[in-house]
Amino acid sequence: MLSDRLRTVRKTTPLVHNITNYVTINDVANAVLACGGSPIMADEPEDVEDITTICGGLNINIGNLNSQTIEAMRIAGRRSRELGHVRVLDPVAAGASKLRTRIASELVDTIGFDAIRGNVSELKALALGSATTRGVDASAADAVTDARLDEMVSFSKGYARKVEGIVAITGAIDLVADEETCYVIRNGRAEMGRVTGTGCMLSGVLCAYLIANPKDKLEAAAAAVCLMGLAGEVGWSRMQEGDGNATYRNRIIDAIYNIDGEQLDREARYELR
Repeated sequence: MLSDRLRTVRKTTPLVHNITNYVTINDVANAVLACGGSPIMADEPEDVEDITTICGGLNINIGNLNSQTIEAMRIAGRRSRELGHVRVLDPVAAGASKLRTRIASELVDTIGFDAIRGNVSELKALALGSATTRGVDASAADAVTDARLDEMVSFSKGYARKVEGIVAITGAIDLVADEETCYVIRNGRAEMGRVTGTGCMLSGVLCAYLIANPKDKLEAAAAAVCLMGLAGEVGWSRMQEGDGNATYRNRIIDAIYNIDGEQLDREARYELR
């Protein structure tokens, strides 16, 4: 059950090394704390090998690439792989520039990841070489819809088979798949797209869930995605007149903190394909 995955995170307090987006680094740290994990944010190349050694997993987010962070990602990724730690990639805006696409592809090929989480355009850029990414947003042409659901479930499983890991495509409909099974998840609010960093937060939470649940990684990944979507719903239900996207961000993080296992099992909306 999804609740078991949530309770294990809160019981074990997994330590997550994040090399992440400067725009959202504070929100990622707070989301990891809210879900029950413990975050470390480190991207100095001379520092990251030691830091990733003491953690249970590594969350790499390419949102603000520069020569320092690229080198840090390579060093930490290699060390994390040597140790057999959980590794999560958030290929922010892959497909929007040659550098982002090249670095994300390099990391996938040389490091390997337990899970890759992004929007559908980012994942297609890595899997197929398409380039319809609109900055950090998915192209409308790529959107996961009910009309294209069979196609996108097949794509998710196929890419998961190729990378030998879990693929999490987030959007209006979320897909979390390994090569055999796909969770089709319908939690969330469209308004979450007006808050910078909900995807970045989810990648940190996802890493914590995978660290804490090594024998149930697919269900753990699905639980993390359901939790984030449900937090968006709960946070939105508590908005007051005059509140805006800054308040919504805080309410999402508060909801991650307060949602318990019973609520997650009761209100998560998903099917298996």
